[in-house]
Amino acid sequence: MSRQTYFFLKQTARNLKQSWGTQLLTLMTVSLSVLIFSFFLLVYINMINASERLGDELRLIIYLDHEVIPEMQPRIRKKISDFAEVEKIVFISKSEAFHRLKEQLGGEQDVLDDLGADFLPPSIEIYPRRNLHNLTQIKEFSDYLATLPGAQKVQFGQSWVERFGYFTELMRVIVMLSGILLILATVFMVSASIRLTVVAKEAELEILRLVGATNTYIQTPLLIEGLLQGIFGSSLGLVLLYSIFLWTKMHLHGPGLFSVLTLQFFPVSTTVMIIATAILLCTGGSFASIRKYMRI
Repeated sequence: MSRQTYFFLKQTARNLKQSWGTQLLTLMTVSLSVLIFSFFLLVYINMINASERLGDELRLIIYLDHEVIPEMQPRIRKKISDFAEVEKIVFISKSEAFHRLKEQLGGEQDVLDDLGADFLPPSIEIYPRRNLHNLTQIKEFSDYLATLPGAQKVQFGQSWVERFGYFTELMRVIVMLSGILLILATVFMVSASIRLTVVAKEAELEILRLVGATNTYIQTPLLIEGLLQGIFGSSLGLVLLYSIFLWTKMHLHGPGLFSVLTLQFFPVSTTVMIIATAILLCTGGSFASIRKYMRI
């Protein structure tokens, strides 16, 4: 370790020791900001993953007043595919619908003995392509399908899908707002912390300048403070989030939405990105404070 590096580290440790109360408050603020932002980001990412799994089971059913003859099926397929991307389109005849119902009833299928296959309407099952956009726009797709020739009713679990779409959109807005909060809180607190250090050591810093210390020599320990706040603050926030994640995953059970939620934590790349962003914000806040209050 060079003499200069040793001085930088020693001076940084000294600054932290002298202003430990302010440094601790700044550290907790950065950690809380990262925790809030990453929490909502994690929820949003898991909601998107859930929407992809939901797409495996989501289907729209068009009940018809008459069966579609084979010659007309390609035309109907084209009308549907031209409006939205779909994975699969299945035409169900009255007899096929009756056979499915018998299989679903299992041992109680004898209740259908007095009924013929004609009592069930023919239908078209449509499986939309699995992406969040289609899930949030599914109502518009349903309204279009209701205009197809012979369509009597379109069924797709409308209320559930709409609530899911609204909640996902809400989470997207919250992620953006919490990101703004992270930026403002981090830059403000780190700038204030470094400013207090500069003011408290103004006489000492002035002496260093008089004896020929360069700007880099004076600024570097203060920049290291911001760097450490970014590293430890973001790491602590993510550790707290991971603890919450493990507890939630252990206790999250139930029907409905929970059945399609397979919770996953951030991949390594996202974790590194969050830490790098916090470091950049903290170091930037430190540099801005130094430039403003030392007039360097």
